[in-house]
Amino acid sequence: MARQTTRRATKKSSDNTVADETDVLIAGGGYVGLCTAVAIRGAAPTLSVTIVDPVPAEAIEKDVRASAIAAAATRMLERLGVWAELVADAQPINEMIVTDSRLSDATRPVFLTFANDRTGGEPGGEQTPFAHMLPNRSLVKALRAKAEALGVALVTNTVEGFSVGPASVDICLGKGAASAKLLIAADGVRSKLREAAGIRTLHWPYEQMGIVVTVAHERPHEGRAEEHFLPAGPFAILPLKDNRSSLVWTERTADARRLMEADDITFELELEQRFGHKLGAITVEGPRRAFPLGLTLARDTVQERFALAGDAAHGIHPIAGQGLNLGFKDAAALSETIVEAHRLGLDIGSLAVLERYQQWRRFDTVQMGVTTDVLNRLFSNNNPLLRTMRDTGLGLVDRLPGLKRRFIDQAAGYGSGTPRLLQGEAI
Repeated sequence: MARQTTRRATKKSSDNTVADETDVLIAGGGYVGLCTAVAIRGAAPTLSVTIVDPVPAEAIEKDVRASAIAAAATRMLERLGVWAELVADAQPINEMIVTDSRLSDATRPVFLTFANDRTGGEPGGEQTPFAHMLPNRSLVKALRAKAEALGVALVTNTVEGFSVGPASVDICLGKGAASAKLLIAADGVRSKLREAAGIRTLHWPYEQMGIVVTVAHERPHEGRAEEHFLPAGPFAILPLKDNRSSLVWTERTADARRLMEADDITFELELEQRFGHKLGAITVEGPRRAFPLGLTLARDTVQERFALAGDAAHGIHPIAGQGLNLGFKDAAALSETIVEAHRLGLDIGSLAVLERYQQWRRFDTVQMGVTTDVLNRLFSNNNPLLRTMRDTGLGLVDRLPGLKRRFIDQAAGYGSGTPRLLQGEAI
């Protein structure tokens, strides 16, 4: 029997309509949905792909956030033919330092450093950064342009509900309707489609909020990223082009709300106390944003003719900067699964096909979720015993090259079972 969803979104915004039939319909036009669409169309041009998103294209320019793109994701973007458009805006992370201190401490001792010494595994090869910082709007614009060039339909609309039949999924839109072989939900951590599908999640809040803001500073950062572990949570300084940095500032919820409501002078004084004076005077650029932090893991990521990807499948703490890269891994694994099934003449929406994607991504997703949860609990406190233990541990890692290399490889996105696109190979 077909399963009829009854969930209705509250916002309807569409001047566009979707073709009556498409092979793959993706709900969500962020980097995960766009990457998945570009990868599928680039490798299997006979499959039709439609992206439905309520946010109009002109709103992309208003996104002031930036993200760390791991080296493996850079390989994928290069293979997909978009990295050349992004290089000018990408700031390599040449070094990363980790400190652990109280806000009142006069000095911040460095316990761990990561230098960029990777050569891509080839003798005599060039050094390749383990990550780049990139403005979100640059990434999304480049992916949209590539998607359009490949014939992906980009539609401003909402997905209101869906029902699954034996050979297709019928999709109710804010304006119109459509039918597809597969519906992919890439609609964020508060995914309405995940809820509509009845997929349960493991979730707990951290009583923390992440404040995101961009600052300009007098002196160059030299491509150095810093993560200061403070009792309220990590304070990350991530380098951008042109003497600018993106900050991801974790605070307890009550303090974060106070800071968001503070006037500009108060906010900048609090910011300067955490940022320090090493890069000279700092000024805030653009708006400040804040979002609640928590761990969300979907218990299942697939059903018949339905798959979750990106934040819809998992939301983790930003302490390790791996949320975006988990989404890239989803896009690479899901597109490879779909394309290979299509080449074999299989039904791309069948549960048997989609189970491969779920099994492929389950361990990595859970492992990263647990890792970030443990790190946040270990470092976001002022317990003297825990402080001694973690500082000793950081110091040990800094003195063990082999172990440090494993951490660098993890940050770069390398590892066993990596989808082909993340290895720089074609599907």
